[in-house]
Amino acid sequence: MPTAPAQDTNGSTLPGALSASSKKYLPWLVAVAFFMESLDTTILNTAVPAISEALKVTPLSMKSVLASYTLSLAVFIPISGWMADKFGTRRVFASAIGIFTLGSFLCGISSNIHLLVGCRILQGVGGAMMVPVGRLTLVRAFAKSDLIRIMSFVAIPALIGPMLGPIAGGLIVGYLHWRVIFFVNIPIGIAGLLMVFIHLPDYREEKTPRLDIVGLILFGSGIALLSYVLEIFGEHTLSPAEMAGLLVVSVALLAGYGLHASQTAFPLLRLSLFRIRTFSAAVSGNFFTRLGIGGVPFLLPLLYQVGLGFTPIQSGLLIMPQAVASMSTKFLLPKILNRIGYRGVLISNTVILGLLLLLFGTIGVRTPVWLIVMQAFCYGAFTSLQYTSMNTLVYADVTEEQASSASSIASTVQQMSISFGVATAGLATVFFIPHRAHTNSQEMISGIHKAFLALGCLTILSAITFHRLKRGDGNTVSQHKAIHTE
Repeated sequence: MPTAPAQDTNGSTLPGALSASSKKYLPWLVAVAFFMESLDTTILNTAVPAISEALKVTPLSMKSVLASYTLSLAVFIPISGWMADKFGTRRVFASAIGIFTLGSFLCGISSNIHLLVGCRILQGVGGAMMVPVGRLTLVRAFAKSDLIRIMSFVAIPALIGPMLGPIAGGLIVGYLHWRVIFFVNIPIGIAGLLMVFIHLPDYREEKTPRLDIVGLILFGSGIALLSYVLEIFGEHTLSPAEMAGLLVVSVALLAGYGLHASQTAFPLLRLSLFRIRTFSAAVSGNFFTRLGIGGVPFLLPLLYQVGLGFTPIQSGLLIMPQAVASMSTKFLLPKILNRIGYRGVLISNTVILGLLLLLFGTIGVRTPVWLIVMQAFCYGAFTSLQYTSMNTLVYADVTEEQASSASSIASTVQQMSISFGVATAGLATVFFIPHRAHTNSQEMISGIHKAFLALGCLTILSAITFHRLKRGDGNTVSQHKAIHTE
C-alpha cells in the first residue's frame, strides 16, 4: 500500500513514495481500464443484427445504442480532471470502474432498446472518467523522463481494443449470446477494483474551485449536438436545412463556451493551456491527424468484405498485424524520440502515415495476402509511434497543477477526433461511391481507393500543425535520466 499522504508545494495531496509493487502494477491497472473502454467502442458493431432481432427493433434503430456511448464519453470527459482534484484519483478511478462495470451488467440484462441506451450512457460516464484519470495518475506517479515508456505500454490496449472488438463481437454472437458482450466486463471490473485499492495512489488537490456548471452545459451540449450531427450525417434522416441548423447551434454553443472560459477564473477546460507551444501542437496535431487516419478502421473492413469478398473473420485477421506491430515496436519508441526529437518524428511520421494510406488505396483483388499483411504491420508500427509521441508531448511543459486540465483536454479532443475521423471517412465514401456501387464490387473498390487517396492527402497536410515545434521541444519526456527513489 502507498504510504500516508503528504503535501507538496502546490497544495496537492500526494502519497508517499510508491512501493515497488505499486510502481510495477500501476501501469497494468491503467492499461486494463484503457482496454475495457476502447474495446467497448467497437465490440458491439458486429452484434447489431442479433441484438436488434432480440429486442424486436430495426437494425437502424440500434444507431442510438452505438452513438449514446460515444456521446456520453465526449460530454463527461471534461469534468474528469476536476473530479480527480476534488475527490482524489483513487476514489474517482474506482468509481469509474464500478460505474462502467455496473453499466455493463445492466446492458446485459436490458429487455428493450430504451433501457439499453440508458445503460450505455451509464457505461460512458464510467469510461469518460477511466481514461483521463488513469493517464493523470501516471503523469503524477512517474517522472517525466519515464512517461514515454509508461505511456507506450498503456497505449497498447487502446490500440488493439478497437481492432479486436469486431472479431470478439462476431465470435461471441456466433458461439455464445449477445449479452455475453457486456458480461465479459464484469470479472475484469471486479479485479480492477481490487487492484485500485491495493496499488493506485491517491492524488488530490487540497483546495479546488467550484465546478463550472455553465461551462459544462455550454461545452457538453455543444459537443453532444455536434457529435450527434456527425453520427447521423449521410443517413438522410434530417433535411439539409435541419442539419445546417443543428451545426449552427452546436458551433454557437461551443463559441459561447470559449467566451465564457475567457471570462471565468476557473473554467471547465483551461483553454489558456493552448498558449503552451508543445501542448497546442500535440492536441491540435492529434485532432487533425486523426481526421485522416481515424477513418481507417471504418474503410478497411469495407474494402475487405464488400469490395474483395472476405468474411468478417478474415477481414479482422488482416487487420490484426496492426496490433502485433504496435506491441512489438513499443520498446523502440523512446530511443527513436530521444535520437530524432519530437519535431522530426511527428512531421516525418505524419507524412509516412499519409503515404501508407495512399498505399491502402492500391489494394485490389490481385494483391497478395502477404503484401496486405506487410502494409498493415507497417501502418500499425507508425501509428503506434504517432499516438505515443502526441500523447506524451501533451505533458512536456505543463506544470503539476496544470496536469489534470491538460489530461481532460487531451482526452476530450482525442474522443472528438475519433468520431470526426470516422465521419470524414464516411463523407469520403458517400462522395466517391455512388449508390448503385453497393451492388458492384469493382465500383466499390474504386470508390474506396479514392477515399483512401483523399484521406492520405489530408493526413500529409496535417503535418503542418507540427511545424510550430522547435528543436529540443519535448526533451523533458524523451530524455531518460536516472531516477532516484527513497
